[in-house]
Amino acid sequence: MTMTFRPVRLAAALALAAVVAATPVLAQRDPAYAAARASGKVGEQVDGYLGIVSGGDAALQAVVSDINIKRRALYAEKAKAARATLDEYALTAGCQAILATVPGEKYQAPDGSWQTRGNGAPQRDARCP
Repeated sequence: MTMTFRPVRLAAALALAAVVAATPVLAQRDPAYAAARASGKVGEQVDGYLGIVSGGDAALQAVVSDINIKRRALYAEKAKAARATLDEYALTAGCQAILATVPGEKYQAPDGSWQTRGNGAPQRDARCP
């Protein structure tokens, strides 16, 4: 089934940008997440959630699952306030999180492959606002 996404309102997008901007600060609080991100074991997915790129042992899976549960709860709250669906809001969050990656970090390209961010812009999904 193909989903059609309508853009999230400006206020919601600005709120999302603040959340995404805070992500590096939150990462500093969890050394396991920071280490996995720095080593390329995890990366940002276009669906707004963190994904395991490689080396996903049980401890890493638990960290990623915990982060994704928290993201989903936040997205649900923000989507409701923006009168958007959870999927619409999560997609917008994923697009912003991928844009916020820095060189050397992993992200999921539109074709589903994992890419390492270089000095240029990351590949963007056509559905990104």
